[in-house]
Amino acid sequence: MFTLAMRSVRKRPGRFAGTLLSAFLGAVITMAFNSMHDTAGAPGVDDTSAETLGLAGGVVGGYSTLLVFFAVASTLTVNVRQRAEEIALLRSTGATPAQIKRMVTGEAVVIGLVAALLAIGPAMLAGNLLLDMFKDTGQVAAGVDYAFGPIGLGAGFGITLLASAGAAFLAVRRATRAAAGGRAPRTRLRTVGGVLALVSGAGGVASTFAMDADEPSLMAGPAYGAIFLAIGFAVFSTGLLRALLALLERPLGVLAGGSGYLAVRSLRRRAEHQAGMLMPLILFTGIGTATLCIQAAESAAIDASGLVKSVEDKNLETLNTVVVGIIVVFCCVMLVNSLYAATSYRVREFGGQRLAGATPRQVLGAVGVEAGLLTVTGVLFGTVAGLAGLVPFVLVRRGAEMPADAPLIWAGIVAVGAAATVLTTLATARRSLRVPAVAAVA
Repeated sequence: MFTLAMRSVRKRPGRFAGTLLSAFLGAVITMAFNSMHDTAGAPGVDDTSAETLGLAGGVVGGYSTLLVFFAVASTLTVNVRQRAEEIALLRSTGATPAQIKRMVTGEAVVIGLVAALLAIGPAMLAGNLLLDMFKDTGQVAAGVDYAFGPIGLGAGFGITLLASAGAAFLAVRRATRAAAGGRAPRTRLRTVGGVLALVSGAGGVASTFAMDADEPSLMAGPAYGAIFLAIGFAVFSTGLLRALLALLERPLGVLAGGSGYLAVRSLRRRAEHQAGMLMPLILFTGIGTATLCIQAAESAAIDASGLVKSVEDKNLETLNTVVVGIIVVFCCVMLVNSLYAATSYRVREFGGQRLAGATPRQVLGAVGVEAGLLTVTGVLFGTVAGLAGLVPFVLVRRGAEMPADAPLIWAGIVAVGAAATVLTTLATARRSLRVPAVAAVA
């Protein structure tokens, strides 16, 4: 089956382009930040520089592990669902579910391996740039030389391959069960993981009130609490979307007419398939809002006290900025890949709607309403997660106030997420509508 996986990747490389891009970016970030551990362990590095480099590698390395898995999982899930007919054909010709799982997992491992190999050069360049940034801000001594060694290389290959294989295995389980005519397996592990994330998030947020106002690690509780809440909401995004649709179905039918009716009907039928698009939106909005606004509140509190920022304060500020930058890149890539794949796959559906009497404008309008609903859902629950971390921090931190620029920060985050969602969806749908309706359903 591994040989079959290799042939499949070579025969249709375009099918795996989105997964390759996600895995490549993940490998670059993972290698670059984990190489800070290699640099910190080199001879002659002072303790302050080593602490800064170790903190960067540990914190962002942990973020990158989660983001690589979500990025690869979102693209692979869409990819596997689009291959339902192919999987059904393999099942009808005698292939067992285990063989299909090995084939798809093998494809993912091949893609992950290629991505990790391609990422080595860019990761070394990114690591050098990251070290220079720490030097420019005075957090690392000017004489520290960059080192790219076994920690960065091993973490990059290990995390990328494990994330690719794990995401592929989870994605193909449901597809093979559906191809056999049975019910999709209950995602108990996913449900348990989502519940644990929500509980951990609530605990992290609640721990803020048990800490002193001037505790150096005060930011950790609300920040990580918001992150885990965002992850929990992302896991349950399908149910959240359905609940929102139940509330908005009638108003949309009245306000948007035929386009609104088509959008609500399509989203209700395909709500489970939209999870891949909602995940990056919720994560981006929640983590970005919490991280940037909490950092803005902390900086304002330090400035109000008249104190000078310590090396630790600068480390946290730099890491928060870098983490949000990573989230922006990853979530945009996840979102664009998933939306492009999911929308371009609906050529036959669009053709059927046009043959049934819908005009291209109505179809495009329905797609626009769908994109708007996805944006509202992602922004809503992402904002809830972000505020759940920000508000407790502001209440506990002595001298901190709600940042004056918090609305602008939030608006910028929402604008990026909304633009990526709506523009990608409409552009892909417009391209799909160029196919004649009869040819689309053939």
